[in-house]
Amino acid sequence: MQFIGTTELKVGMRLARPIYNKQGVLLFERDSKLTAQTIDSVKNFGLLGVYILEPAEPLPPMSEEDLEFERFQIATGFSIQDELEKILSTKNQGRINSIASMILKKYGYLDGRVTFYQNLRGRDDYVCRHSLNTAIFCAMITHVMNVRVDEQYQIIYAALTHDIGKLRIPADILFAQEDPEGKQKERIYQSQMTGLDVLDTAIHDGYAIKRICAQALRTWQEFEAQGSVNPNAKLTLGAKILIVANRYDEITAMSLQGKSESEVKAIQEFLDHPEIYDPEVVSALIKSVNILFPGVSVELSTGQKALVVTENFNNILKPIVLTFGDNTLLDLALWDNHDIQIVDVMKTLDNRYIMNNDILPQNAAEGQPINL
Repeated sequence: MQFIGTTELKVGMRLARPIYNKQGVLLFERDSKLTAQTIDSVKNFGLLGVYILEPAEPLPPMSEEDLEFERFQIATGFSIQDELEKILSTKNQGRINSIASMILKKYGYLDGRVTFYQNLRGRDDYVCRHSLNTAIFCAMITHVMNVRVDEQYQIIYAALTHDIGKLRIPADILFAQEDPEGKQKERIYQSQMTGLDVLDTAIHDGYAIKRICAQALRTWQEFEAQGSVNPNAKLTLGAKILIVANRYDEITAMSLQGKSESEVKAIQEFLDHPEIYDPEVVSALIKSVNILFPGVSVELSTGQKALVVTENFNNILKPIVLTFGDNTLLDLALWDNHDIQIVDVMKTLDNRYIMNNDILPQNAAEGQPINL
């Protein structure tokens, strides 16, 4: 599937993901073909775009749990937006604490990895959808790291409110396509920091939550501006987690330019810059989210296309893969293959194999032929 910007949608394209309204009611089902009316609806909703199936691509499976997650993202995202607006206007936390508790209960105690589906976004709800996803990642990371429940709650709360200042930034600045002198970024950063001041009085434990947000924003701004950070800076654990969770969503979510990068690109960036992305936090994220699991199609540095057949839990970027061209199994963790890298997941899946997920793990482990 590919993310297609609203202006590029054409009649006859097939939806890879369902579309819901603000209340989480299904409007357009998966695999339904776009009509002129559907495209107009997408534009009226303010969506940046939708996920579209390739012409020959079969509909990928989605469990009822996956679909429920989509509905949860949509309904909760708009609730977050309403609550953040109330904090700014009334200086009272309202129900945002209940949302933080719900996310902690729902995602702060999971065992094993989850398949994380990015949600559809528009200009009006971009900030709140990002805040929700960042909070979910924080909940999962803190669980893997065995963070105390009270500290988990603070970090999730910080994730929900860290971008509150963006709600007072004019759209033409927040969504500017070009910023050659960095003036727009600086104005956004200053608005973010100013927006955090309301947390002191509006929220119980507001000082601690504000500290997490401010440290994360300040450290990221320094890294963006200079390409480095102060090695002697003493960051709270919450700030370290927020930096990773925030950036992971920024990379993998649809951008305002109608693009999104893969989870592999995010992990590659994290591993290349341990000075800004704490390795322990990155490891906890990798243990929380499915990234290169059996069935994912990838592009190798050799130019070959391949299918992941066995995940590598010790080194996520070095799984065992099956090459499409010559049907060869390659263990990328072996020294003989050390120069072969996974460049990215495949952007187009028209020529992918259809795999039998039931027999894949057993046959791969036993070294038997794999019937795809």
